Amino acid sequence: MEGGDYVRRESQVLFLFVLTILLIISGSIIMRTNFLGKNYLNTYKNPENKNFTIHIEVDKRVIHLINNSNHEIIEDYPIATGKPSSPTPLGTFLIVEKGRWGEGFGSRWMGLNVPWGTYGIHGTNIPGSIGANVSGGCIRMRNSDVEDLYDRVGIGTSVVITNGYYGPFGYGLRSLRPGDRGADVLEVQKRLKLLGYYDDALDGIYGEIMKRNFIRFLNDKDIPLTDEVSGNLYDELGIILMD
Repeated sequence: MEGGDYVRRESQVLFLFVLTILLIISGSIIMRTNFLGKNYLNTYKNPENKNFTIHIEVDKRVIHLINNSNHEIIEDYPIATGKPSSPTPLGTFLIVEKGRWGEGFGSRWMGLNVPWGTYGIHGTNIPGSIGANVSGGCIRMRNSDVEDLYDRVGIGTSVVITNGYYGPFGYGLRSLRPGDRGADVLEVQKRLKLLGYYDDALDGIYGEIMKRNFIRFLNDKDIPLTDEVSGNLYDELGIILMD
C-alpha cells in the first residue's frame, strides 16, 4: 500500500471512530438535576420523540397514550392525582426530563415544564393510592405502568392535562389571591396582557407585579379596588364559563 493511501485510510478510520463516540454521547447525555435540595445524578435525556401525545384526565384518573399518526388511544393507565389542597396542574406541557429516581418516586420519573412548580409523572411505592386524589400534584402510576410509558415516550412529548371541559378553569372559578398558582392564574395573566395591563412573565404565579397591574385595570374601569380576582371580576376580564 502506498503511503498516501495508508494515510487516507487511517484518517477515515479515525473519523468514523470519532463520529461513533459522538453518537453514543448524544444518545446518553447525563444531566445533573437538583430537586427539592437533592442531586439526582441518574437523570438523563432521551432522544426527542413526537410519535405520541399523553392525555391525562384528572377527573377520571386515567392516562391515555395517543398515537399521533392516527389519533387513536393505544394504551390506558390508571393513576393517582393531586389532593384538593395541591391539585394536579392543568394545561399543555412537555416532558423535559426523565430519570430513575427511586424512593417515593417509584421506579421512573418524567418531569414536566410546568412554569409554577415542579411536577411530573412518576411511579410509587404506595400502589394502593392509585385511583385516588392523594398526591402533592404529581401524577402517580403503578411502577410497571410507568416503566412501560417511560420506554415509549421521550423528551419533547406533549402532555395535555384536563379536568372536565373548562380548560384552565377545570377546578372552577376560584377566588385568586396573591401567592396563588395555577392554570387559572396563568389565564388571568394572559387576559390582562391582551387588555394591555400585563407585560411580565406568564408563569401562573400571582405575584406583586400581577397584583399591581390587576389593581390598575380595576382603577381604569372605575371598579372598587381589590387584589382578589373573583365573581364578576372574571366577567370584566372576559372570562365566562358556559355549560
